[in-house]
Amino acid sequence: MIRKVLVANRGEIAVRVMRSCYEMGIRTVAVFSEADRSSRHVMYADEAECIGPASSLESYLCIDRIIAAAKKHKADAVHPGYGFLSENAEFARRCALEGIVFIGPSPETMETMGDKISARRTMIDAGVPVVPGTCGMLESAEEALRVCGEIGYPVMIKASMGGGGKGMRVATGPDEVPQMFEAARMEALSTFGDGTVYIEKFVESPHHIEFQILGDMHGNVVHLFDRECSVQRRHQKLVEESPSPFLDAATRKAMGEAAVAAAKYVGYVGAGTIEFLVDRNRNFYFLEMNTRLQVEHPVTEEVCGIDLVKHQIRIADGEPLSFRQEDIRQRGHSIECRICAEDADNGFRPSPGLVRQLLEPQGKGVRIDASIYQGYEIPVHYDPMIGKLIVHSSRREYAIERMRRALYEYKIIGLTTNLGYLRRIIDVPDFKKGCYDTSFIEANADRLAARKGYHTDAEDIAVIAAYMDYLMNCEENTSDTADSSALSRWRAFGLGKGVLRI
Repeated sequence: MIRKVLVANRGEIAVRVMRSCYEMGIRTVAVFSEADRSSRHVMYADEAECIGPASSLESYLCIDRIIAAAKKHKADAVHPGYGFLSENAEFARRCALEGIVFIGPSPETMETMGDKISARRTMIDAGVPVVPGTCGMLESAEEALRVCGEIGYPVMIKASMGGGGKGMRVATGPDEVPQMFEAARMEALSTFGDGTVYIEKFVESPHHIEFQILGDMHGNVVHLFDRECSVQRRHQKLVEESPSPFLDAATRKAMGEAAVAAAKYVGYVGAGTIEFLVDRNRNFYFLEMNTRLQVEHPVTEEVCGIDLVKHQIRIADGEPLSFRQEDIRQRGHSIECRICAEDADNGFRPSPGLVRQLLEPQGKGVRIDASIYQGYEIPVHYDPMIGKLIVHSSRREYAIERMRRALYEYKIIGLTTNLGYLRRIIDVPDFKKGCYDTSFIEANADRLAARKGYHTDAEDIAVIAAYMDYLMNCEENTSDTADSSALSRWRAFGLGKGVLRI
C-alpha cells in the first residue's frame, strides 16, 4: 500500500496534493530548487529534498534527481501534479523501473494521447468527433499551403506536442501560411523540443468545454461532468466554471458519453480530461486529452463532492472506483479564478516580489488553493500563477455574487497581481449572463481595460494612507510634547521603519 508519496512539483499544486495525503494518513516528500527553499510546500511536507538550482531543467525537470530523491526517502509513489513532468512518459517509465508507483496513466497511454496527431487518429478510430484537419505531420510550408486549400480558411497550425497555447498560429489566408507555419514550428521546437506541427480547421468563437474522467485498473471509467473554460487570453485560461452555462442536457449527456468512450478506448487509468471545442450550434469536436490533473479540477470537486487527488492515489494503489456513473451528480455551481503575479494593465508582464501583506477571503463556500504567505518572496523563475480562488453556491448567480465578494476581500500587498482584472471580468454583463465563448476577452477589451488615472485596487490607497499615518505618528512620538503612550498603528501591526519605499 502507498504510505509515502513524493510530490514532483512545486507551489499550490504541491500543497494541494499534500493536503489530501495528510487526510489519508500518507506521509509526503517535497522536492525543491534552491529558489524554492522557503516555499510553502517545503514547509508543509513531512520530508524535503533539494534537487538543484533554480532552473527547471536542472531541478523540477531533471528525472534522475527526482528519482534519486524518491529512493533516498523511500517513497512508495510519485505524484507529478500538473506541468513539469506530469505528462512525460519517460518519467513514468523510469518510476516503474525503479519500483516506484507513478500516480497517473501508463507511459503508453501518455504517448498515444500526448501527441496530438496520434490522439486525433485514435479518437477517429474510437468514433469520437474531431475537428477536420490533418492526421500526419507537415513536412513543409508548401504542403501546409496545399492542405489549407483543401480544408478552407481560417485554419489553426498547431504543435503536436505540449499545450498552453504554445506553438499555435491562425492563418486566415494563403499569404499568411508560410509565416505562421514557421512561427508555430519554431515555437514548438524551442518550447517542447519537437517542431512537429499539424493543421486543423479553425472553429471560430467556439466554447472550450472539458470533461473530467476517472478510470481504474479494473476497466471502470466514469466522467465527472463538464467545465466551461472559455475565458482565455492567448489560449491561457483565466476563469473556469462548472457546470457550463452554455450546454443543454442533451449535449452534456452526449459529450459525457463521448469522453467515457475515448477513455475506455485507450484503457485509461487515473484522472484525466477530455477537451472539446463546441460551436454555436452545440456541435462538439475532440480537441485533446490531458493525461494528468488539471489546474481547474477544484470546480469539479466542488460540484461533485469528490476529492480527485484521493481517488488518483486509490486508483494507483489498485483499488476499484467506489461509485458508478449514476451515483455522480452536479450540485450547485462553482467558479475558479486564477491568481497570478502579473501586471494585467501592462501587457500581463510577470510581477514577482515580496508579499508584504496577505489578506485572504473567508466565509461560506470559499476555497483557496495557494502557496504564498506573508513574507514570502515569489521567485522570477517559474509560472506567475500563485494560487486559485474557488467559490461554490447553490446557483450560478449566487456563485458570481460570492466570487465578487471574495475578490474584493482578497488583498496581496507588495507586488502587482491580476486581482483587479479578475474583478472586471466577473462584472462584464456577458459573463454574468453566461453568454460568452473563447472570444470573450477580445470582445470585451474596452470593459476590461483599467480606467486611466483611477485606482481600481483599494489596497493602493490603503498602503499610502497607512504609510502617511506611520509618518505622522513618528513625528508625534519624537516631539517634546509627545505622550509617552502614543504609538503608530502601523508599528502596532509589527511593521517598522523602512517597510515601504514610495
